[in-house]
Amino acid sequence: MTLDPNVFLAIVAMAAATVLTRIAGLVLIRFIAIGPQQKRALEAIPPAVLMAVIAPTALATGPAETLATLATAIAATRLPLLAAVAIGVFVVAIGRAMIGG
Repeated sequence: MTLDPNVFLAIVAMAAATVLTRIAGLVLIRFIAIGPQQKRALEAIPPAVLMAVIAPTALATGPAETLATLATAIAATRLPLLAAVAIGVFVVAIGRAMIGG
């Protein structure tokens, strides 16, 4: 297996961008006062990202996946993100076993 220098450079650049973004966020947040509205907005980001990632799958696949997406969306409004994902995985597994897919 050979490593293309352009691919390696792209991976290193993406890693650096990720690390720098995280560090910049930690440094900049020290200078910002977070009120209740901002805190609510920040807490809404993980479920929104989760739905953005799984919505295309729900719309492009079968009924088991669509049902799992709905269950995950409902769970994400009340439970921690990891629990919502676990519920989605469980529902799609049961759905595929019962419906097929």
